[in-house]
Amino acid sequence: MKTVSSFVALEPCGDLVDVTFDNQTYALPDGSNLAAALLAAGVSPFRTTPVSGAPRAPYCMMGACFDCLVVIDGVTVQACMTEVRGGLRVSRAEDREAV
Repeated sequence: MKTVSSFVALEPCGDLVDVTFDNQTYALPDGSNLAAALLAAGVSPFRTTPVSGAPRAPYCMMGACFDCLVVIDGVTVQACMTEVRGGLRVSRAEDREAV
């Protein structure tokens, strides 16, 4: 499995806050795009498809494709449409239907 991300932050974009993704804590820039910050931290895939179990990760980064679905506080949301804030507890949207 690939362990180094092709995505990097171009410049510091705020204070770092702790965000948990599948029980692993990451220090991500507060207020940044959640999908972009997780990709830069090396997180992928974000979910699997309900039918085949194929891995999915952000694709369009503008809310059209639903490949970046994650679960926050029991609610399935698009990571590309979510801002990072301290204390987020995010998990993979395993075997969940699209919003």
